[in-house]
Amino acid sequence: MVDFGLNIFNTGTKFTEAKELVKEVYLMDERPWVVGFSGGKDSTAVVQLVFQALQELESSQLHKKVYVISSDTQVETPLIIDKITRTLGRIQEKALELGLPFETQKVRPKVDQTFWSSIIGKGYPTPRQKFRWCTDRLKIEPANRFILDKVDQFGEVIMLLGVRDSESATRAAVMQSHTIEGKKLMRHSTLRNAFVFAPIRTFHVDDVWEFLLQYESPWGDDNNELLELYQSSNSECPLIVDKEVKESAGSCGNSRFGCWTCTVVSEDKALSGFINNGVDWLRPLYDFRAFLVQIREDKSKRQKQRMNGEVYLLPFNDELSGQEVVLKENLKAYLEENSINLATVEELDILIQDGDELKRLGVGPFTIKAREEILRELLRTQKLIRELHDPSMELITVEELKEIRKYWHADLQWEDSLPRIVEEETGEVYDWDHNDRPVFKDDQLTDLETLCQEEGVNLSVLKKLISVEKDFSGVKVRRGLFQAFDKTLKQDFLHL
Repeated sequence: MVDFGLNIFNTGTKFTEAKELVKEVYLMDERPWVVGFSGGKDSTAVVQLVFQALQELESSQLHKKVYVISSDTQVETPLIIDKITRTLGRIQEKALELGLPFETQKVRPKVDQTFWSSIIGKGYPTPRQKFRWCTDRLKIEPANRFILDKVDQFGEVIMLLGVRDSESATRAAVMQSHTIEGKKLMRHSTLRNAFVFAPIRTFHVDDVWEFLLQYESPWGDDNNELLELYQSSNSECPLIVDKEVKESAGSCGNSRFGCWTCTVVSEDKALSGFINNGVDWLRPLYDFRAFLVQIREDKSKRQKQRMNGEVYLLPFNDELSGQEVVLKENLKAYLEENSINLATVEELDILIQDGDELKRLGVGPFTIKAREEILRELLRTQKLIRELHDPSMELITVEELKEIRKYWHADLQWEDSLPRIVEEETGEVYDWDHNDRPVFKDDQLTDLETLCQEEGVNLSVLKKLISVEKDFSGVKVRRGLFQAFDKTLKQDFLHL
């Protein structure tokens, strides 16, 4: 249990030494600094320490920029991202007033990499401990993109992180493995020409709180409010810019500073703590997060193949209950004879005889039908939040909706249901891109499906061929068209 009380006998020597170290490292070269800020206690302590150190330097010594970046995954807990936005604004305003070389910025994932583009657009199953794809796409890649931009501009940069040896043995080992003996900077594990400086590396958790509560925030925040956020939470969600640090950091779902959509953890403390303290308008988000967990575990909502069309088999350890058994070598013929599309079929109660073992089909991305269901539920949740709290709150952006529509078309969903779903759930009509419109209308699709059944033609293959033709339409030199046709026709859609 951490004692948050102040030690009145502490002379502040550790804090003074840390501040002097910050000055020394700042003055030793021209490399700009990039400070990762998550809004939590450790990153707040780092930014405050740097701010105070630079305040004590002469104006002539303030020779290089200090960029303070914060990761906005676009699914952050609303109260936290609002607090971070306000704090970044106050830091920038105070720095301008004092003539300090700070520049604050939020970094976000590209529209094709957002949480909703990945889940509702591409069909990614919601993250779990063994498939935690979200951290790379939502946190690491946006932050690294910013850092590499500065590397291109300045040659090298120094990252400042609020990491501490005492956080965990794993974290300490990772930091030690990148430490250069006799040097104050660490090597970044993956980014070229980027180095890491951890000014509070030797701090313990009580040191962090003592520093924050003993020294007022230079930009006018109340650090006691930050302490209140931690009263019922035991962790924070750092801004992660290193894949090795990611593994030692774990999930942020048990933190007040995590994503409200986190499905990695079994219990969501990021929202429940606020709701238990009376912030009732967050309950629809809590309920939607539970829906995301439930739909992930429903095998009828998942394709029976991977995103690349590969079929994989898993051991069957339950008791037989009337399932049809198909020999592994006959599986492809069985699916074709019964017109079974593994991308759309919901219930497929068969087992695969693989030698002496019985196996079942593994599951892959969400089906298009499930993605439609998730989108509807999300839009309904957004409508409810707007009614309960903020009429302008946006859980999913128009840009994401347009990106999702492209992915659905790429997955051969030609009914173009997304604009209709959005209008039905929100009453809003957007200016959808003409180039993304489907090739056929509903009645034409029905006729096409009927013809394929009558002639014994694989509808999925025909759709892919038509999509290939559409990709080449309008191109003067259609070099590669027939090679693309040939590749599609030769592709084995069942990889075992």
